[in-house]
Amino acid sequence: MAEEGYKVVLNVYDLSNGLARQLSTSFLGKPIEAIWHTGVVVYGNEYFFGGGIQSLPAGRTPYGRPVRVVELGETHIPQEVFEDYLRDIAPRYTAETYRLLSHNCNNFSNEVAQFLVGAGIPDYILNLPAEVMSSPMGPLIMPMIQNLESTLRSNAAPQATQFVPTPASVSVPPPSQPQPSKPSSTTATGAAAGSSSPKRGDKADNAKHSEAASAGAAAVDPLGGARGKVQEEVMREFAAIMASGTLRASEAAALAMRRVMERHGNATTMQQG
Repeated sequence: MAEEGYKVVLNVYDLSNGLARQLSTSFLGKPIEAIWHTGVVVYGNEYFFGGGIQSLPAGRTPYGRPVRVVELGETHIPQEVFEDYLRDIAPRYTAETYRLLSHNCNNFSNEVAQFLVGAGIPDYILNLPAEVMSSPMGPLIMPMIQNLESTLRSNAAPQATQFVPTPASVSVPPPSQPQPSKPSSTTATGAAAGSSSPKRGDKADNAKHSEAASAGAAAVDPLGGARGKVQEEVMREFAAIMASGTLRASEAAALAMRRVMERHGNATTMQQG
């Protein structure tokens, strides 16, 4: 252990640049303060998870100025020991293991903070995914996030300098295609019953059952149409941004989401006006 202590701080960024606060109520149905990204600053460098564990001089990351800086404490762990630790955990933090909701930059910062100072990062940052998914629009957002993650993992986008170099020839299998859902036994039984010749008195009952089934299907997935529309918008934006070749995949995904949120926010404002 080193005698000299090293200050450890958490740089906190808002990837939405304020749009989450402005539009989340209309877009999600509940207020969200920001879309948090974090990096741990120590030894004059900022360490963060983005397509792998990365390290850049403090204040030189592509995320701009942090919206807040949280003091985490002081560590007596030498830089060499810390960077050996990062090499050990690097296989768990790659582009392939990234999960927007459960294994992201903030989860990395939390693990690193616990190693350095014995305490994690603020709960309001770690709890953001749960906050978003518990919103009224959570059922819509989940499949959209899954599609984005599949695209990110299969896209060979340029990455910032990796702290721990990763092989350039890693083959990422294409995302599995969703299997068509099989009809339930109840539906199959109903179809079989409908194939027989019904009695005249049964026709009205069958019509009522059909209407009830249609209403039930709508109740199960009331956001089906909106889900598809928003997913298509985000994926089109993402593809267009990636085609320009100026941003990393993670940045392109955030920008695509931001543009779609902005469009929906403007439309909602116009309708309310």
